[in-house]
Parts: sequence; structure tokens; C-alpha cells
Amino acid sequence: MGDNYASASQTDLSSNLRDLEEKLRLLKDRTIIIGKSFVEQRESNFKDIQEMKKTIIILKEENQRIKELLQRVTEQLASTARKEDFSILQRQLDLIRK
Repeated sequence: MGDNYASASQTDLSSNLRDLEEKLRLLKDRTIIIGKSFVEQRESNFKDIQEMKKTIIILKEENQRIKELLQRVTEQLASTARKEDFSILQRQLDLIRK
């Protein structure tokens, strides 16, 4: 009976050891898969961020060009308004002279 108990206990111990080894192997495999996924996602995010930075630079340049264009248009409109004011004054003077 003692031999049977020792033999059964040893079999249970071996079985538990194999189960633990299998669980450890599965855990290692999952860890490797998660690590690969993390690296791939990091690389993808890095590429996306680089593209966003390029887009931001382009948008800033376009924004600056639009500001400069609006400034020139504003200056021309102010100049045109003065010409129109001068034209109105000229007509009023012409009416007074007559």
C-alpha cells in the first residue's frame, strides 16, 4: 500500500509538473506574441506621428501664406477705399465749382 501511495503521489507530482511546464510554455508564447504586437503597434504609431508632423508643417506654411495674402489684400482694399474717398471728394469739389 505504501508503494502504491508513493507511486500515485509520484505520478500526480509528475502530472502536475507537466501541467505547470505546459502553462509556463503557453505563458511564454503569449508574452512573445504580446511583445511582437507591441513593437508593431509602436512602429505604426511612430510612422503615423511622423506623417502628422509633416502635415502640420505643411499646414503652418499654408497658413502663413494665407495670412500674407490677406495682409496684401487688406492693404490694397485700404488703398482702394482711399481712392474712392478721393473720387467722392473730387466730385463734391466739382459740384461746388459749378
